[in-house]
Amino acid sequence: MAAPLRDLSPFFAPRSIAVVGAGERPTSSGGAVMQMLRLAGYGGRVVPVNPRGGAIFGYEAVPSIKAIDPPVDLAVIVIRPDAIVEAVGEAADRGIRNLLILPGGFAEAGPAGVARNEALLKLAAARGLTIAGPNCAGIVHLDPAWRFAATFLRDLPPGTAPGTRNGLAFISQSGALAEEFIDKANARGLPLTSVVSVGNAVHLGVEDYLAWLGERPEIGAALLYVESIEDRERFCAVARKVAARKPVIALFGGRTEIGGRAAAAHTGAVANDEAAIDAFCASCDIVRVDSLRRLLIAAKAFGRFPQGLGRRALILSNSGGPGVICADRAALEGLALPPLPMPMAEVLRQRLPGEASVANPIDLLADAREDRFGMALEAAMTHAAADYDMVLMIHVVPFMVEAEPVIDRLAELAARAPMPLMHSMMGTLPGKADWFAKMERAGVPMFNDVEEMAEAAGLLARYPILREKVQSDILPTLFFRDKKHT
Repeated sequence: MAAPLRDLSPFFAPRSIAVVGAGERPTSSGGAVMQMLRLAGYGGRVVPVNPRGGAIFGYEAVPSIKAIDPPVDLAVIVIRPDAIVEAVGEAADRGIRNLLILPGGFAEAGPAGVARNEALLKLAAARGLTIAGPNCAGIVHLDPAWRFAATFLRDLPPGTAPGTRNGLAFISQSGALAEEFIDKANARGLPLTSVVSVGNAVHLGVEDYLAWLGERPEIGAALLYVESIEDRERFCAVARKVAARKPVIALFGGRTEIGGRAAAAHTGAVANDEAAIDAFCASCDIVRVDSLRRLLIAAKAFGRFPQGLGRRALILSNSGGPGVICADRAALEGLALPPLPMPMAEVLRQRLPGEASVANPIDLLADAREDRFGMALEAAMTHAAADYDMVLMIHVVPFMVEAEPVIDRLAELAARAPMPLMHSMMGTLPGKADWFAKMERAGVPMFNDVEEMAEAAGLLARYPILREKVQSDILPTLFFRDKKHT
């Protein structure tokens, strides 16, 4: 029987917090947490705890946990490891039941750390505490209704606008990958809303965070980096429940012998081969990716189309070679490229130069301008909306054609397109930033190359199949080997 859903509101949307070890210096752990709370625009009560008292980032500090009055929803602890268990006891005495412990020095830190970890667990069990971490980089949850960040990661993700439901959550067993994901989300405009660094997971593991975030209306898809799983059956049950409504995409580390040894040293994982991980992901109805690059592509894709897309793709290109490469990658990703419907083909034959290719992929030829691009897309919108689940557009920019009018026309048509569009641009692109931004504002995900676009489309097409499977309640068969117990 599945364990009940934990209420993690105190960890993602606390109305009051204490920062134990708060400071003014942003390069210190306590100072970094205080600074990120401010940058996130956290609107709740903040109580810095520092023996020197005074004002810290504009908040009046108290000299000890005992002086916190009234108790807070969450205590964030950023002090030296040998003082943490005592601080947790003081928090329990003060009536604080939820703690986020960022420093390491516990089960991962030799015999002294193991003893400290056992003392922490014993204390938590006796006092009814819930602990996130230790040995983690913190939690960020930029729900537009209540923004929160308790972390010493160097930056915040972009988040989403109020009322949107396509926010991405990234749950990671690596703080460094959380940092990298935030950086790439900012660079690529991904709607990353929540970031969780799991750490040692004395109480809260990947599945706990996935279960809670999976229920959040502002989250449209969950992305995971996983090396080890404590309770495989619970993880699978949670993943399937979430996958019935929104996609779960996972990158599993330690899939080779060498990588497995590294994962064992990092998180205590037991090595698993490709077949075991594939079987486990299939049983959990997870969209599996095999690289960080693919995980970021999935974030781009599901950040725009959180419910996924069908398999039928139309490739619309102005260059033969990139169209061929896109078709190859699309086929390898499991997409179908149905032939053009007759009415659409007739329009194209009448209006395109004789040497153009009226097939799927369509080749408009290198000298295609906005009139040719616009005509072809309008023909697809008018005659092929029921025949394709997506249009993959390829725009190579030769020296003799101005790109901006093409972008203007495609962006205009995209606003009323009856099928999803994706677009890639290749070649020397002097106006790339502006062109990409204009298409993205029109709702069209932009890609740097055709293979990346086809990979995104393939990942999107996998989710509806998994969703249908899990909704039919097919019982999973588990193959994944457990994390070793220490």
